[in-house]
Amino acid sequence: MAAIGLGILGSGKGSNCRAILEQIRNGNLCAEARIVISDVFDAGILDIAREFGVPNAYLAPGNFRTRLSPEAELALVRMLRDAAVELVVLAGYMRILKSPTLEAFPHKILNIHPSLLPKFPGLEAWKQALAAHETVTGCTVHYVDPGVDSGEIIAQREVPILPDDTPESLHERIQIAERELYPAVIAQFCD
Repeated sequence: MAAIGLGILGSGKGSNCRAILEQIRNGNLCAEARIVISDVFDAGILDIAREFGVPNAYLAPGNFRTRLSPEAELALVRMLRDAAVELVVLAGYMRILKSPTLEAFPHKILNIHPSLLPKFPGLEAWKQALAAHETVTGCTVHYVDPGVDSGEIIAQREVPILPDDTPESLHERIQIAERELYPAVIAQFCD
C-alpha cells in the first residue's frame, strides 16, 4: 500500500504535527509528510518538521489577519502541488482557506478543532465550553469548507469537563484527545 502524501499547515507549537510525524515514524500511519508550511516565521511547528527531517517552509501570509492574501494562497497551492501532496492537514493553522486551495484539494483538506462541533466554532473553543457550563466537550476532525469550522464532520472524541477545570487544564486534556484522534482519522485515508 502506497503512503499518502501529507502537507501539514500550522501556525503554532505543532503538537498535533508531532503526533502525526511520530505515528508515521513508528510505522502506525501509512503516510509521508512531504512538506510542513507555516504562516508564522518562527513557529514551533517548523522546528518539529526540521527535527523529523521533513521539508518545511514559511509562507508570508500578506496583510490580512484571518486569511492569506490572494497571492499567498496561490503560492500555497503551488507549494503543496510541487511537493506532491494528496491530503492537506491543518494542525493549528489559524487562517481560513479560500477557493484556490479548496478547489485544488476538494474534500482533501482536514482540520481538527477543540470542541464537539457544531458547538463552539472559532477561537478558544474550550473557554466557550466552560463559559456555557457544559459538562462535556472534546475535539472534532472535519473537512475544511469556506466557513469557519463548518465543514462535514468526520470523527469526534469526547472529553469530560471536570468541576475544578481551568481553561488551561481543560485545553490540555482536549489536546491529548486531539493527538490520539487526528492520526487515527488520517490512517483511515491511507486505507
